[in-house]
Order: sequence, then structure tokens, then C-alpha cells
Amino acid sequence: MEKQESKTQPIIKEKTRTKKQPQSKLDELGSQVEKIAVRTAESIKKVIDKALASRNTVLTIRVNDECNERLNMLVEAGLFKSRSESAAFLIQEGIKSQDPLFARMTSKMKQIEKIKKELKNIVSQEIASPGGKK
Repeated sequence: MEKQESKTQPIIKEKTRTKKQPQSKLDELGSQVEKIAVRTAESIKKVIDKALASRNTVLTIRVNDECNERLNMLVEAGLFKSRSESAAFLIQEGIKSQDPLFARMTSKMKQIEKIKKELKNIVSQEIASPGGKK
């Protein structure tokens, strides 16, 4: 019997040691996650500050209840001072995320402007010399 007790005692001690190691690893992991969260929050704050610094146009908009709740949530979380700031940030980020679309639109709008100028020239030439040149 004494041999069995001595065999089980080291196993219990070993289990106790392994429980402490994972706990310290969990604490270490938790600390790393906290550091990452702080850095992420700081990065978000910088982006927000930059986005809000260049606002100079006032818009009046209407939003549905869901959007209003989300804007309020951002204010309540302390990320923004007002719904206006949170809306401005989200609009700017939405536009950035659609950059390829706006690039294509810009290209097409330039083509449209060129065609409009050509049409104006055609019309002004037609008016200047009725009957046109053939």
C-alpha cells in the first residue's frame, strides 16, 4: 500500500504544477491581447482624429432608426463626441472602401464631359453656319 501512495503523490504534485503553468501562460496571453487592444484603440483614435480634422462642409441627412442606434452606440462607447462625428467618419470610410468604384466613375465622367464638349462644338458650328458643311 505504501508503494501505491508514493506513486500517486508525485502525480498529484505534477498535476498541480501543470495547472500553474497554463494559468501563467493564460495571464501572459491576456496581457498580450490587452496590449494589442490598446494599440488598436490608439490607431483607431488617430484615424478618427485625422478624419474629423478636415471636415468643413455641413450636411443635413435623415437616417433610419437602426443607423441612428449605431451612431449613438459609437458616441456612447466614447469613440466620438457626437453622432455627426461618427456619421462623418463612417461616410469617409465607406467612400474609401469603394475607391475602385469611384475611380471607374471618374474615368467615365471624364469621357462624358469630353462628349458634351464635342456636342456643344457641333451645335455651335451648326448654328453658326445653317445647313452645315457637307
